[in-house]
Amino acid sequence: MILPQLPFESRFFSGYDGLMLHVRDYGSTLDPGLPVVCLPGLTRNSADFGPLASALASGLFGQKRRVLAIDYRGRGLSAYDRDWRNYSLPVENNDLLSVLTAAGIDRAAFVGTSRGGLHAMLLSASRPAIIRAVVLNDIGPVVEPRGMARIRSYVGKLPAPLSIADAIDLLKRLMSQQFKGLSEADWAAYAKITFAQSNGRLSARYDPKLMKPLQYLDLEQPLPSYWPQFDGLRNVPLLIFRGENSDVLSVQTLGEMAQRHRACEIHVVKGQGHPPLLIDADSIGRICDFVAKCDMQSQRAPSEITA
Repeated sequence: MILPQLPFESRFFSGYDGLMLHVRDYGSTLDPGLPVVCLPGLTRNSADFGPLASALASGLFGQKRRVLAIDYRGRGLSAYDRDWRNYSLPVENNDLLSVLTAAGIDRAAFVGTSRGGLHAMLLSASRPAIIRAVVLNDIGPVVEPRGMARIRSYVGKLPAPLSIADAIDLLKRLMSQQFKGLSEADWAAYAKITFAQSNGRLSARYDPKLMKPLQYLDLEQPLPSYWPQFDGLRNVPLLIFRGENSDVLSVQTLGEMAQRHRACEIHVVKGQGHPPLLIDADSIGRICDFVAKCDMQSQRAPSEITA
């Protein structure tokens, strides 16, 4: 079941270097619940969070709250960067800091899908006081090379679909081995947030130059790990999602995360891979319940919150 979506305001903020960044802004600054900031994956965009953001903002589970869903540079409705080397975690994290300041967010729960979860971990070092709770969607401090190789094989290389039906077929060919539990409605919803209509044609919602940084990864060597940044989350509530068929977040890494953050909650999404889509009622309900439990804790300083 796909939940109905609320209207939102499209807002634009300057990144750290002046590049314009798009944000979906749901709810109101007057809403009493802890604000939530949604951070998408590598090639993904703010539209991914439409059903989740709507449920969180509406007070369907707990209080009404403001929800921001951010497009990184080169994704969604944000401007593309002329220099592909700026499609990097440090540059994007600086952008996030600029957007959060401009949007008046001084405390929030963060929902990070894949790359978005890495950004949440990095914020534990760059602005720890803002983090009151985190949902990591199929990402941990160790990224499996096998999963990264699969992602690199298609980023910036997909043909432009001729129709939504063609887009659905394309996504099924690409992802059906990992996503065995999706309904036809799920595939259709996923296609519509993956491709945008422009001048009568469908195209991916990201700059094809995002493939450039991936070309320089040496997957024969261990990828950088983020254990110190993950440990920076030890004093905030943490919910970890893992797709049952994920090739990016391993069972071993998930176990180590649970050992280091003993109070974390873990939810395995059956029939899905990397990353779970967060469009089903069960996943949305789990996240909304988690954020609602954090509302009272958010009134306390981070140093008072113990793991």
